[in-house]
Amino acid sequence: PQGDFVIADKGYDSEAIRNKVRERNSSPVIPRKQNSKTGNGDIDWCLYKYRHLVENAFARLKHFRAIATRYDKLKLQFESMLALACAMIWLPM
Repeated sequence: PQGDFVIADKGYDSEAIRNKVRERNSSPVIPRKQNSKTGNGDIDWCLYKYRHLVENAFARLKHFRAIATRYDKLKLQFESMLALACAMIWLPM
């Protein structure tokens, strides 16, 4: 899909992936590995930190067994359980 940025972790650090992202007129936000000869001068660390927040939200959702194992096979029931889990996470305990 078309987007302004492609945010990924160090596992996707390769010039082939970066070039493919640039071909689609997007900016790659992918940190380089530790042994890379090129530095991280062009990365937007603020966007990369938001990626971490999204991953944490998915990790919290996976604590609910019905969501992690896709216990509900029907789309409506799964979406209802997902909404309930999001409400449980959102509410202060």
